[in-house]
Amino acid sequence: MRGWRGVVAAAVVAASLGSAQPARAGFLEDAGWGSLTVLSNIVYMPAKLIYASLGGLTGGLALGLTGGDLDVAETIWVTSLGGTYVLTPPMLRGEETISIAGTPGVTSEPLDSGDTADPSAGDLSQGPSFNETDVGS
Repeated sequence: MRGWRGVVAAAVVAASLGSAQPARAGFLEDAGWGSLTVLSNIVYMPAKLIYASLGGLTGGLALGLTGGDLDVAETIWVTSLGGTYVLTPPMLRGEETISIAGTPGVTSEPLDSGDTADPSAGDLSQGPSFNETDVGS
C-alpha cells in the first residue's frame, strides 16, 4: 500500500510540473516600465506639443502665403499634428510603433466611391495582407 502512495505522489508532482504556467511579469517589472514611461513622457510630450504647435502655425502661415492653397497647408498640418502624443510601455518595449510625425496622403477612407470587390481595397490603414502563397517556399 505504501508503494502505491509513492507512485500517486510522484504522478501528482510530475503532472503539476508538466502543466506549469510561465510566470507573468512581476510587480517590480511593471512598476519599472511604468516609471520609465512617465519619465520618457516628461521629455517627449512637451517636445511633441511644441512641434505640433509650430507646425500648426507654419501651416497657417503657408496657407496665407500660398494664396489659400489648402493642399500645402494640409500637408504641413498632417505631418506636424499627426503622430503619437503619449508614450506607452508597449511602445518603449518595441511592441508598438512611435510616430513623431504624421504621414501625409495616408487615409483610412476608401480612395474612390465606386463599388469594388474588396471593400478594404482603398483602405490604407489596414496595411498589406499576406497569404501563404505570397511568401516564397
